[in-house]
Amino acid sequence: MKSWTSRPVPELPGSMPQLRLFDTALGRVVEVERQPEQSMYVCGITPYDATHMGHAASYVAFDLLNRAWRDAGLRVSYVQNVTDIDDPLLERATATGVDWRELAQSQIELFQTDMDALNVLAPNHYIGAVEAIPDIVPAIERLIADGVAYRVQGSDGEPDGDVYYDVEMAGKRSDATDAWTLGDVSGLGETEMLALFAERGGDPARAGKRHALDPLLWRVAREGEPRWPGATLGDGRPGWHIECTVIGQKYLPAPFTVQGGGSDLVFPHHEMGAGHAYSLSGVPLARHYSHAGMVGLDGEKMSKSKGNLVLVSKLRAAGEEPAAIRLAILANHYRSDWSWTDEEFTAAKKRLARWREAAELAQAGSAGPLVAAIRKELSNDLNAPGAISAIDRWAEDTLRTNAPASDQDSAVISDAINALLGVEL
Repeated sequence: MKSWTSRPVPELPGSMPQLRLFDTALGRVVEVERQPEQSMYVCGITPYDATHMGHAASYVAFDLLNRAWRDAGLRVSYVQNVTDIDDPLLERATATGVDWRELAQSQIELFQTDMDALNVLAPNHYIGAVEAIPDIVPAIERLIADGVAYRVQGSDGEPDGDVYYDVEMAGKRSDATDAWTLGDVSGLGETEMLALFAERGGDPARAGKRHALDPLLWRVAREGEPRWPGATLGDGRPGWHIECTVIGQKYLPAPFTVQGGGSDLVFPHHEMGAGHAYSLSGVPLARHYSHAGMVGLDGEKMSKSKGNLVLVSKLRAAGEEPAAIRLAILANHYRSDWSWTDEEFTAAKKRLARWREAAELAQAGSAGPLVAAIRKELSNDLNAPGAISAIDRWAEDTLRTNAPASDQDSAVISDAINALLGVEL
């Protein structure tokens, strides 16, 4: 699947200090091992609705990580999937009377347009679940052969043959120190897991499963549903978690550096994906797990069911500048839960105007200390609010001081804000 095209990233003098990042699985901030090439997998959208602010905040967060690595002089291999076949997509297509393929394609195009507008660097590989099915099928067959996946007999009108991952068996298959057991990524207990599993697409009450938390690997074809050849599995379509595991293992090193996504993906998605990966390869899926917070609207959780989404495309259509939208997102630390408000968006637009005014008046010698301050904050768990505060202080000093401007420093500062924060002045 074709991705969008990244804009050029300005090159800056100097480089990013050692990066420290909060690891969800460890529950603390850690140093990310420095190596010539870093690798990142960020879970993509299920394309049945437009890009809302929660999506945007997550991809902007991991865009900061991408930019920090690049500023450190490292190569970055970045993969993102798109879940272009899943129940929510089919349900929305049925409800709206639109072919599911047309719905998916239109929303993928809109998402990519939004990402381009927000100056989010494109992944090296942008892979759809449908195009990954030829790789997913043999992976599931191998899990069955290894005894960590099984078929369920149909009941209550469900056909025979759905394939599930056996979480208990998988957790017992190795005593290696880096082996996966249920809870390694999320740190949750079974009671918490069961509640989230039911809420986030799982089917704990499905008859015939060995354990309530066993996730679906392959859904055999139902009448009227799209289907693909499954070899020994029978025609059907893949489950959600195995999709990302197989794509990540195909296009990135094992293990890759960071698995990223919103905090609502910690369980079950990233938990189960980590298990699938270890069962398939004997090594962890990722070295680190990193997650962005949830975004609400005026203090209330933002969700499709509530209809209180702030859509990037609608803001753009209303004439709002993408750089201001991005700056409003960056005013909140990526790991925090926060709410979009008109007041904060207004503040972001005023801040952007003030930075632009100050950039034209940048004084000789001011660029170096400012760039160093931005880098220091970003290297500390991608602290964008700290970087913004540093730029605010510089802007206030610049606008207050009546001193000759330096074209050279103005250019470096504008380039730095673009390269490191992705905000174009």
